[in-house]
Amino acid sequence: TSRIPIIMKNINRRNFIKNAGLGAMVPMFLDKHNLLSYGNITESLMATDNVLVVIQLSGGNDGLNTVIPVNQYSKYKAARSNIAIAEDKLLKIPQTDTIGLNPGLLEFSRMMADGKGAIVQDVGYPNPNFSHFVATDIWNTASSSNNIAESGWGGRYISLQHPNFPEGYPNTKFPDPLAIQIGSVVTTALQGPIYNMGMSISDPTVFYQLLTNAVEPTPNTLAGKKLSYLREISKQTNKYGETIKAAALKVTQQQTYPNQSLANQLKIVARLIGGGLKTKFYYVRLGGFDTHSNQVDATDTSLGAHTNLLKNISSSIKAFQDDLKFLGVADKVMGMTYSEFGRRVVSNASSGTDHGAAAPMFFFGNKVNADFIGKATPLPDVSKSGDNVTMQYDFRSVYASVLENWFCVDSSQIKDILFQNFQSLPLVNPSVCGKVLSNEPITNNSRLNAFPNPVTDTATLSFDSKGGHCMIQIFNMRGIEVSQPVDDTYDEGKHEIVVPFNGFAQGTYMVRFQNNVYQEIKKVVKL
Repeated sequence: TSRIPIIMKNINRRNFIKNAGLGAMVPMFLDKHNLLSYGNITESLMATDNVLVVIQLSGGNDGLNTVIPVNQYSKYKAARSNIAIAEDKLLKIPQTDTIGLNPGLLEFSRMMADGKGAIVQDVGYPNPNFSHFVATDIWNTASSSNNIAESGWGGRYISLQHPNFPEGYPNTKFPDPLAIQIGSVVTTALQGPIYNMGMSISDPTVFYQLLTNAVEPTPNTLAGKKLSYLREISKQTNKYGETIKAAALKVTQQQTYPNQSLANQLKIVARLIGGGLKTKFYYVRLGGFDTHSNQVDATDTSLGAHTNLLKNISSSIKAFQDDLKFLGVADKVMGMTYSEFGRRVVSNASSGTDHGAAAPMFFFGNKVNADFIGKATPLPDVSKSGDNVTMQYDFRSVYASVLENWFCVDSSQIKDILFQNFQSLPLVNPSVCGKVLSNEPITNNSRLNAFPNPVTDTATLSFDSKGGHCMIQIFNMRGIEVSQPVDDTYDEGKHEIVVPFNGFAQGTYMVRFQNNVYQEIKKVVKL
C-alpha cells in the first residue's frame, strides 16, 4: 500500500476512475518484463484468430536516418552533414532502389527480401504536435492534433464488441483477458468511452495477495474510495490470472533470443501466443529514441546510438518471427512499429536531431504484403532548420487498414472507431479476410501536376482520378496544412483546379494528392 499514492499520482493525468484499469500484479513466471499486451475477443475476431503485436519506439524515431532517400542523397547529406550515413553503408531491399536502410536493420532487410517485412513511408498527421506526451496521446486516441479524444482507438473498438464490460467478465464465452498491460498505468490506447478496457499486471507480491483477497482496509476518504474501486476491479481482473499462467506454462521450449529488453518482451509475447492465449493485441516498448545529441559515432556515422537501437529492433523482430514459426503460430501474427513523431530534416549542432513530424512504420509477418508503400521522402532543394518530413500517409489510415484487413472489421464500423473514414492501404494479403483488393499499385506514373512551378500568384493543379474520393492537401515544410482545396468524390478522368498561392510565404510547399489507395507528393516552390 505504500506504493499506492505514486500510482494514483500517475493516474491523475487522466480521470482516475476511467484510467484505474484492471489492476493486478505480475506472477513470477513473467519475470517482471515491461511487456504491454492488449486484446479483444469477439466472435468475428475469433474466426480470424489473428494477433497484432505493436512495438512502440518511444522518444521519436529519426525516420530520415532509418529509411534514407538515396535518389536524393546529395540533398539528404547537405541537410545533415554531421550525421548523414555514407551511401555505400546503406542496405538495399528488392522492393525499390530509391531508398536505403540504416545498417542496423540488416535482419529486417532480409525479412523484406524473404517477403515477411513491409514499410509504410512517412506516416503522420496534419499539423503535428511536438510534445512527447501530447503526440503519444494523439497516436493512442487516433485524434486530430486540435481535438484529442478521451478514449483510445483500441478501447473504442473493444467497447463496441463488449458494451457490458466489465460486468460479467470473464465468462465461458470470453474466458481470456480482453486486454493486458504488463507495466504500470494502462495506456490511453485502450481507454473505452467509460472504462479502461485494459488489465494491468505489475508486481508479484501484490498479485498473489489479491488472489487470496488479502488486502488491507481503506480509509473513508476520497483517496480511499478510489483505492477501493481499484481493488474491486482488480478482484474481477485476477480471475484471468490462472488463464494467463496456464497459457504461459504450456510452452516449455522456445528459440534463442538476443539478451536485450525488446527481445525479452517479444519472447514473452510469443510464449503467450504459442500457449493459446486468445489476446488479440500485444504492445511492447523500446525507449531511447529522443536522440537530440550524439546520435551517431563521430568517426563512423553508420554506427552509434541510433543504429544500435535499430539493430535492437531488427534482431528482436527476427528472433520473434523465428520463434513464432517454431511454435507453429506464425501465420496468425502480424507486427508493426510506431513512434510518437519523427525528427527534423536538418540535424543540430550536437550531432543529433530535434522533434519532428512523420516517420516510417515497419510491418512484419507471414501475411504482410512485402512492399515499400509510398515514395522516398521528398526533400526541398535547400533544407532549413525548421523543416519537417512531409506526411505521406495518415496514421489513422494504418489503423483503419489493420482493423479492416487484419481483424476483418466491417468497413461500416471504422467510422465509429476512428471518427471518420480513412484511406485503406494494402498492408495485408487480401485473402486474410476473404477479400479481393484493388490491383492498382501504390506508386506508379505521376497523376498530379502543378504549373507554373515555381509559382507566384496562382497555380493550376491537375490530377488524374480513377473515380471515387479525392483529396489534395498543401503543407508547408513545418508540416502545417495551409490549404485543402480538394476533398470530394470525382468521376474517373483528368481534373483541374486553380489554387491561390499569393497569400503564402515564400518557400517550399508539398502538395499531397490522395485518390482511394493512391497517394502522391509534389513539391511546389513559392517565389
